[in-house]
Amino acid sequence: MPSKKGQKFKHYPESLKLEAIRLHVDEGWSYSKITDHLEVHDKDRVKVWMRKYREKGAAAFEDRRGDPHRTETKQERELRRLYLEVDVLKKWLQILNREG
Repeated sequence: MPSKKGQKFKHYPESLKLEAIRLHVDEGWSYSKITDHLEVHDKDRVKVWMRKYREKGAAAFEDRRGDPHRTETKQERELRRLYLEVDVLKKWLQILNREG
């Protein structure tokens, strides 16, 4: 089902996801028992977590919101802004020279 504009999503902490994985792998709990026990609202959510865990391990659940791993530094942003400003000024100079 596609998401709707303005829809709120429930965020589950990494610790809860890892506990769900532990209950399924180590304790043999069913997905429905885990969703009831941990009060996970989407019944298929634990299946998705298990698939991600099998693909990437525990690293799949690290919180990456806000992109803390961005590569552009403050200096690089400022340099890019200054290059754009120089380009605009060069174009203005060309326009003024044509008119003069």
